[in-house]
Amino acid sequence: MQFRYQIALGALVVVLIGFIAQTSYAQIQSSSNVQSQERTSILFENVRIFNGTSDQLSELSNVLVVGNKIQTISQTPITTALGRKLTRIDGNNRTLMPGLIDNHVHLFMINSTSEELLSPKVSPEVLNQKAHTAAEQMLLRGFTSVRDLAGPVFDLKKRIDTGDAVGPRIYPSGAMISQTGGHGDYRTPQDIVSANHTTISRLEVLGSVAIADGVDEVLRSTREQLMQGATQIKLAAGGGIISDYDPLDVSQYTEAELRAAVEAAEDWNTYVTVHAYTPRAIQKAIQAGVKCIEHGQLMDEVTAKIMAENDIWLSMQPFLNDEDAIPFPKESANYVKQLEVARGTDTAYTLAKKYNLKTAWGTDLLFDAKLATRQGAQLTKMVRWYTPAELLKMATSTNAKLLALSGPRNPYPGKLGVVEEGALADLLLVDGNPLNNIQLIENPSKNFIVIMKDGKIYKNLLW
Repeated sequence: MQFRYQIALGALVVVLIGFIAQTSYAQIQSSSNVQSQERTSILFENVRIFNGTSDQLSELSNVLVVGNKIQTISQTPITTALGRKLTRIDGNNRTLMPGLIDNHVHLFMINSTSEELLSPKVSPEVLNQKAHTAAEQMLLRGFTSVRDLAGPVFDLKKRIDTGDAVGPRIYPSGAMISQTGGHGDYRTPQDIVSANHTTISRLEVLGSVAIADGVDEVLRSTREQLMQGATQIKLAAGGGIISDYDPLDVSQYTEAELRAAVEAAEDWNTYVTVHAYTPRAIQKAIQAGVKCIEHGQLMDEVTAKIMAENDIWLSMQPFLNDEDAIPFPKESANYVKQLEVARGTDTAYTLAKKYNLKTAWGTDLLFDAKLATRQGAQLTKMVRWYTPAELLKMATSTNAKLLALSGPRNPYPGKLGVVEEGALADLLLVDGNPLNNIQLIENPSKNFIVIMKDGKIYKNLLW
C-alpha cells in the first residue's frame, strides 16, 4: 500500500509540475525587438550560395522563397507575377547559406546556473523565462534548428511552432533517462538514506532527468517521453563530468535495460542516443541497438571500427581545456574528469575521420549565459580537425540527416540543412564568405545580415 501511495504521489507531483511549466510559459511574453513578419514571397537577389553540400560558393544567383519553402534558384533574373506580395532583398554579392544546426543543446539549462536549477527557491517560471530567452538568442545567432537532449522544452517548442515565442526548430528528447547513481542522478547519498530511496531530485521534478532502474522502469520512462512528444530518446550510458557520484570509467545500465529503451523507441519508429565516453559504455549501447553516441571522447580504435561497421552516428563536441570549458574548481573531481575528456578529444576526432564515421556537431553548453554566446566559436574552433567547408557541411546538411533519423516523429517534414529547390526556407545571409573566413560565424550580430526560419524573417539589417 505504501508503494502504491508513493507512485500516486509521484504522479501527482509530475502533473503539478507540468501544470506549473505550462502556466509559466503561458505567462511569458516576448520582450525582445526581434524582427518578424508573416510568410510572404521573398526574393534574394545577387547572392553567392553555399548550398550545404558543396566545397565552393555558387556564381551570383537569385533565390525565390514562397511560403516556407525555396521555390526557385536561378543564375538568371527571376520574374514573378507576385507583385506587391513580393519582398526583394539585394544580397549584393553576400553569401546565402542554410541556417546552422546544433545537435546537442539544453535550452532549459543553458542560461541558468547549476545553483539556480537545483535551488527550490528559484521558481519554474523564472527558469522557463530563461529558457525562452535562450531560444530566442540561439535563433539570432543563426541556429535555426536544434536537438535538445535533456530538458522540459515540450511546451516551449509548441509555443515557438505556433508563433507565440521566438526560437529555433526544436527536436526534444524530454528528460534524460538515468539509472540510480548515474549521470542524471543529482541526489546526494544523504538524500537517499534520509528518504528511504523515495526522494525525487530537483531536476527530476523539473523534468530534466528521469531516474529509472530495471527494464520496467526504463520502458515506462521512455514511453512517458514519447507520449509528451520526444523526437528521440536519450539515456545516460556512462559516467559524466558534471555529475558528482559517477566516475568516467563507470558503465551505466545493463544491456537489457538499454535494449528496453531501444525497443520502445523503435515501436514509435524513432531511435535512442546515449551519453557515453568510454569503449565499454559505447560498445554495450551499440549491442543494445542504440543508433547514436553523444560525446565519445575516450573511444579507442576497436570501438571506432565497431561504430563504422554498425553505421552508428557520433554526435561529438569540441571539448577542450580552454575558455569554453565549464569553470570547475581546480581541486574538484569534476575538473579532473573534464581534463581527461579534453585530452581524448583529439584522438576521437582523428578516429572519426580515419573510419569515416557519420559525425554530427553540437555544443552541449550549460549553466552560463555568457558562455552561450560562444556557440558559433564552438564551431569555428574545429578548424583544428576540419576545413571550413567540412565544418559548414557538418553544421548544416550532415546535422540535418541526424535530425531526420527521428523518422515519422520528425515534427518538421521537409528537407533541412540545404539550399535547394523544395527545401525548407531556413536561411542566413552572411556579410562575407565563410568558406574563406570561418570566423564570420563567431560574430552573428554583425555578420548575419538576414536570418530566416520557415520562410519568416527574424532579422534583417538591410531594412
